[in-house]
Amino acid sequence: MAKHQFQTEIGQLLKLMTHSLYSNKEIFIRELISNSSDAIDKFNYLSLTDEKFKEEKWSGQVFMKLDKEDNSLTIGDNGIGMNESDLMDNLGTIAKSGTKAFMENLTGDAKKDSNLIGQFGVGFYSVFMVADRVDVISKKAGEDQAYKFTTDGSGEYEVTPVTKESHGTVIYIKLKDEEKEFLEKVRIQTIVKKYSNHIAYPIMLNYSEEVTEGEGDAKTTKMENKTEQINAATALWTLSKSELKKEDYIEFYQTIGHDSEEPLTYLHNRVEGSQEFTTLFYIPRTAPVDMYRPDFTPGVKLYVKRVFITDDDKELLPMYLRFTKGIMDSEDLPLNVSRELLQDNKVLANMKQHSVKKILQAIKKLTGEDEIQFTSQYNKMMKEGIFTDHVNKELLLDIVKYKSSTEEGMVSLESYVSRADSEQKVIYYLLGDDEKVMRNSPLLEAYKKSNIEVLLMDDKDEDGIVTPMIEKYKEWEFKDITAISAPDSKTEEEKEEIEKEFKRLTDKIKEVLGEEIKAVKTSTRLTSSPSCVIKDPDDPMVAMAGIFAQMGQAMPEAKMILEINPEHEMIKKLNTLEDEELFAEVSWILLDGAKLSEGLEPKDKGAFASRIASLATKAL
Repeated sequence: MAKHQFQTEIGQLLKLMTHSLYSNKEIFIRELISNSSDAIDKFNYLSLTDEKFKEEKWSGQVFMKLDKEDNSLTIGDNGIGMNESDLMDNLGTIAKSGTKAFMENLTGDAKKDSNLIGQFGVGFYSVFMVADRVDVISKKAGEDQAYKFTTDGSGEYEVTPVTKESHGTVIYIKLKDEEKEFLEKVRIQTIVKKYSNHIAYPIMLNYSEEVTEGEGDAKTTKMENKTEQINAATALWTLSKSELKKEDYIEFYQTIGHDSEEPLTYLHNRVEGSQEFTTLFYIPRTAPVDMYRPDFTPGVKLYVKRVFITDDDKELLPMYLRFTKGIMDSEDLPLNVSRELLQDNKVLANMKQHSVKKILQAIKKLTGEDEIQFTSQYNKMMKEGIFTDHVNKELLLDIVKYKSSTEEGMVSLESYVSRADSEQKVIYYLLGDDEKVMRNSPLLEAYKKSNIEVLLMDDKDEDGIVTPMIEKYKEWEFKDITAISAPDSKTEEEKEEIEKEFKRLTDKIKEVLGEEIKAVKTSTRLTSSPSCVIKDPDDPMVAMAGIFAQMGQAMPEAKMILEINPEHEMIKKLNTLEDEELFAEVSWILLDGAKLSEGLEPKDKGAFASRIASLATKAL
């Protein structure tokens, strides 16, 4: 009998399950029943599409057995089953388990960590929260040999050939002495109703119960074996909305979403006519922890006439909605639809288009704390949608939120427009990486003085790509404040006078800075800062920034314009300074200081520090 070592991560996981995650132990039943349901789904599909299985008289079923004498709980199914290779790949190694990702996302909070179990597909291992030993006996449909996978969770497992009549899987759980609660009928019924009531197959519970017969002196008691169904066994999405309560939707979500929280919202739709389909979608309150991983687990299952087809197709919804959980059930797709056919299928394309619109409309309706929570979890996804989904661009623009120079929290474009100058029809924005730096940017001074709101887009990499693509929101044009003239009250004649007065100074600063800067100009946008740097709106490279970003290429560096504040005391004194060496030092500090104010780095940090030290010494 060969023994095998679990992979290192699996060993760590087993130790964690055995010693740490005790806050929500009952979820091991949810996870094992969910796995059984998936296995039945897969065989159900084969029984309808594969000639080898079409003659088999079969109906899917999950069964549970409580054995108080043996202190064991058994959970089984008559699904597709596993062979030796499947057992080793799915239970003994990291290949299919997601274990490594699970371990990376542990928080140290036992309750939160236990809720990650199902999300990463490591649900089987949750059984070690309650088990001393586990035997998994399985026979794969279409094969003759069955196998038993045995482990006590200590780091080793065995796989041995055994005899089993029918296909499917049986999980025998030898419970720890202190876990006898999971042998009580009422406890099991409560857990199944809470998590698995709407599993589409009957869950049959076998148990022994003391029965009293006769009366008086003739009264006798005996143990009687009973079996009863303990779930509704209805595919919830096939019921009409009038038959369902909010609690039903939430219980079903917690099963398919492996989540203990309630969803932010859900939407249940049935479409009839030239095409018939039903959809049930949920928006999780907290983003799936693998949302930004390339190997994320899709959250939507596809059915055809209630028959499960796939749960790993990442094309059922657009990538930016990959956090969505739910069901899509078509009456029109063929049962034996292939993955290749799914990619170009018009029926599925129509379902997808309809579903996306409905999901976005439901998100748009969120208000109050739910809206704030959605933004905190998924705002980045909505920006991704603006970039990729031109059909639903307007809906996405109504949902996406931004930080503001004048308002608390995140603001919508609609609310920005309601506060702005309706004649100008301009949405002003500033790109950057650091919100604190942006709020203190000299570039905002003129806008603050004029009471003009500016959107602060502090995800420069993403917003830098997405925002140029938006162009307009309901006839309101987006404008980057670093590439336009700032609002001011001066006339053109007054500006020309200032330029003339300081032309010698701006020319001299340009001479000192040389090719480091494109030009030096007097500014009307500054009120308290001596200088700032801006983009040249006439530079073609600035206009092409969005194009370079869309292609994933770094934009060739465009030289910036240095603007100086003629009303600042430092600039006035510099205009009359005769000391050439000091003049040069101050000129460079004006440029480097302006860069730092925008979160940019001076070209030579050491030289900048030396100049500051030199000036401080002279001042002292």
